[in-house]
Amino acid sequence: MLRDVFSDEHEHFRAEFRRFVAAEIEPRVAEWNANRTTDKATWKLCGEQGFLGASAPEEYGGGGGDFLYEAVIIEELARVRAHALMLSLHSDICMPYLSHYANDEQKQKYLAPSISGDCVLAIAMTEPGTGSDLANVQTRAIRDGDEYVIDGAKTFISNGQISDLVIVVAKTDPAADPPHRGISLLLVEAGTPGFERGRNLDKIGLKGQDTSELFFQGCRVPAKNLLGLEGQGFKMLMNQLQQERLTIAVASMASCWRSLDDTLDYVKERKAFGQRIAQFQNTQFKLAELATEIEVGQAFVDKLMGSHVRGDEIVKEVSMAKYWTTDLQKKVAAECLQLHGGYGFMEEYPISGDYQDAAVQSIYAGTNEIMKVIIARRLGLE
Repeated sequence: MLRDVFSDEHEHFRAEFRRFVAAEIEPRVAEWNANRTTDKATWKLCGEQGFLGASAPEEYGGGGGDFLYEAVIIEELARVRAHALMLSLHSDICMPYLSHYANDEQKQKYLAPSISGDCVLAIAMTEPGTGSDLANVQTRAIRDGDEYVIDGAKTFISNGQISDLVIVVAKTDPAADPPHRGISLLLVEAGTPGFERGRNLDKIGLKGQDTSELFFQGCRVPAKNLLGLEGQGFKMLMNQLQQERLTIAVASMASCWRSLDDTLDYVKERKAFGQRIAQFQNTQFKLAELATEIEVGQAFVDKLMGSHVRGDEIVKEVSMAKYWTTDLQKKVAAECLQLHGGYGFMEEYPISGDYQDAAVQSIYAGTNEIMKVIIARRLGLE
């Protein structure tokens, strides 16, 4: 794998984090998958070691680095299949809302603890009847004096069980025309009266990630918990989706490499008809094709990471990367499982988990069909 996007400093950080992962994270993966959630102690330890908010402002305890430090964390967690520990959701998707749009008081109260590991973050966008169509969320947050009263339901919320603070997407002006102008973001703390967590949802993959239903019934939050300006929520969401979708592509490529590496090891050892599976031409051709596609995908994602760090607007390109790399991840997992034969269908072999985990990659953070709509519009095909 030829890569030049990371500097020596990034690689030193990788080595440090890889040691931490081997000692503190990898031994807990099986337990998290069995329990269907992680533990607060590990989140706190990640904060203490400087692995939360690596790109967040230094004045609030962050690392002050660029997105490439976060990419290192994404890749190293994927390498050990620690999908349960959603540091990327916390640091790369949720935390930027606080870094970019919170006022000083909100940053002191929420951003600093998020970096230290004392406050785990989640963002509540999806609703039972609203997925990718964020402009039409039905959750309402109506101003009542010095408070907002939130009513509605969210579903498929990652970190829903373990989170201490949820960024809630809601309509503060249900009559707004067009609808997206009525959307705002509100900060809701765990334990706020009227806010209840539903069940931890059963999923076919990503077993260790807690994914929840959230309910708001007469949930009152202080007006000062409004993030940014009222009615600007949709704009803020759109501004952050470039990085969110890039993180998905980074993780997908790292997962592709792990599936490929494990399969290479397997076919070199497993024998059939008196020879190693690796000696069959079909095996060689399949793995040669997959290795080539993974290299191509990695080169594209690395290029986009460099552009993102420079501050380029690459919405079209990250949409391409999100759909293409997640489709590739599903293809790689399926082909590698096939090469494992019957053992690939057994849960004791990690490739079976890769196959299950890959299924959602083309769905969340905007379905791949939505990605193609975005690309088409950017090509002037409206």
